Amino acid sequence: MFERKEEFKTFLRKIGSGEHTSRGLSREESAEALKIILQGQATPAQIGAFMIAHRIRRPEAQELAGMIDAYSELGPKLTSKEKQTRPICFGMPFDGRNRTVPIYPLTTLVLLSAKQPVVLQGGKRMPIKFGLTTAELFEVLGLQLTGLSIQELQTCFDENGLALIHQPDHFPLADSLIDYREELGKRPPLASMELIWTAHKGEHLLVSGFVHPPTEARAYKALALIGEKDLISIKGLEGGIDLPISRACITGRITHNQFKRTILHANDHDCSGQDIEWSNLDEWRKLAIQALENKGPFQTAVHWNAGVYLWLAGQAKSLEAGLNKADIIMRKGLAKQTLEELISWRKKINVLRKAEK
Repeated sequence: MFERKEEFKTFLRKIGSGEHTSRGLSREESAEALKIILQGQATPAQIGAFMIAHRIRRPEAQELAGMIDAYSELGPKLTSKEKQTRPICFGMPFDGRNRTVPIYPLTTLVLLSAKQPVVLQGGKRMPIKFGLTTAELFEVLGLQLTGLSIQELQTCFDENGLALIHQPDHFPLADSLIDYREELGKRPPLASMELIWTAHKGEHLLVSGFVHPPTEARAYKALALIGEKDLISIKGLEGGIDLPISRACITGRITHNQFKRTILHANDHDCSGQDIEWSNLDEWRKLAIQALENKGPFQTAVHWNAGVYLWLAGQAKSLEAGLNKADIIMRKGLAKQTLEELISWRKKINVLRKAEK
């Protein structure tokens, strides 16, 4: 038990030595430190000390890259089948949302209706925010995405283009660190890494939410180290990837080592409005169903978000074309039809399980 605690002390000494003598870990050291933490080979006191020391001094780009290396080695792995369109992998805070209504589940359904695969990730409600999770938002729409094995998840992705990497189901080593998040009372450096990590292996478009410019800059540097080829950063609602409609949205993109900053204005495309405050799940479900029927107060935000992401993913040649494509999908009720097909798929999985018993 705690068989690598002596080794772990060397990492603690480096990052916790004070203002003038502490220093960052190398990429290899950062990966090894996180593997020791995930595998429970350091003491709880050491793990807590490491997390808070790292939080205070902020992780450097090579440290984030090392943390991604550890997740890539020990975590779940998802792949695209041959000739499948490259997925959008959304990176959002794992501790969820609690101030504004989430739009991304509905955006996802529009994207899927356009044959654009989507990879989501998250877990149960977790500290420090204990906000709404992806799984419970889909569940109130009738689609249960939790409780799937990694093999069943791969099948869902192959057949439907959708995958939710659910931490309790697919990465229990990482889920074991939830208690530390609550006891520390602050987001650990893991939270920054989770925004730019994806379990998908192969070509994809990685979309990461951010709040503060330094977080965005570190993300770009870290992903350059691990060889990510296409990253979009979004200054979205609550640090997520939902584009606001009440203000301009700052985005950045690196492709082929070239950075481009783009400011998106919903009011230039007749998509402006108020970003709606969160109320409760029952109210969200009612208004989400209305949006899938192309009406109600969520409709404008869904149209804007889906149109932008269709364009960014290369499904449309221009933003205007992306918005037009989203409009057609919504007016024809295709997103609601996609939801119904996913619900039917999950029911078939449940039937197969019972038959195998």
